[in-house]
Amino acid sequence: MRSAFLEQNSGVTAGVKKKVENVTVARTLTNDESGKVFMLDSAGGAYSVTLPTALEDGVYWKFVVSEETPTGAITIAAGSAIVSMVMKDAGGNASNSTAGTQVSNIVIGTSAQKGDYINIMAAGDEWVAECLSSIDDAVTTS
Repeated sequence: MRSAFLEQNSGVTAGVKKKVENVTVARTLTNDESGKVFMLDSAGGAYSVTLPTALEDGVYWKFVVSEETPTGAITIAAGSAIVSMVMKDAGGNASNSTAGTQVSNIVIGTSAQKGDYINIMAAGDEWVAECLSSIDDAVTTS
């Protein structure tokens, strides 16, 4: 199986693209969508993106803010306290990192900037995430 994948993708440089989807309303993700990049815009108001409750190791997504200072907050919801996140912002602060305490939600606030991003991956029995934001406290947890 691995050799078939490698053979199919060896030497391929043209036409290789990430799967990108624009998100503007509430949405629940599935494990089958692993690898997608979600461009987040809340011009229509606040909403939540809900992660699957059945974790499969290696499932991952990238969330990118596509609206300069979002109109409403965008929540990435795990449904229970199972997200561990490392975060850095423009000042080099890690104040919203989870620091060993898992959280249920990652909240992209209205001060976020276009290009701020969060990577999330399932590992073991939790979601692990990293976040980079250009504004102090634009992304918080709960």
